[in-house]
Amino acid sequence: MDTQTIIILFCIGIVAGMLSGVVGIGGGIIIVPALVFFLGFSQLKAQGTSLGILLLPVGILAVIQFYKQGYIDMKTVGIVACSFVVGGYLGSKIALALPQETVKKVFAVLLLLISIKMFFFDKPKTASVKTNSVTEKPV
Repeated sequence: MDTQTIIILFCIGIVAGMLSGVVGIGGGIIIVPALVFFLGFSQLKAQGTSLGILLLPVGILAVIQFYKQGYIDMKTVGIVACSFVVGGYLGSKIALALPQETVKKVFAVLLLLISIKMFFFDKPKTASVKTNSVTEKPV
């Protein structure tokens, strides 16, 4: 894993952690799209890796299923999970320093922006090809 990838993963974790700390969200809304967009993960690999980051131990059964199928990148799990903890701490500090109404409005605006993007700007995906979980090459 090169330095640029590690920096991207660290940034994903910080942003997701901060959003989680500020408004209680971050996983599926930040981590999955960021892994797909910035690192070229397949949707399933991004979802599996996100589960590995966020759901241990409560989502352990889901994580095991994705891991068995090769859809979890363990290095990514480690880096993003550690930086998510830092981001969560920073985000919670910000949230606790703001009035409750401000936090509620930030949450509402974030959900609105995401829903507008999904409704108007997401393009339909073509049929995906099953890939090797390590190399992301078609099998």
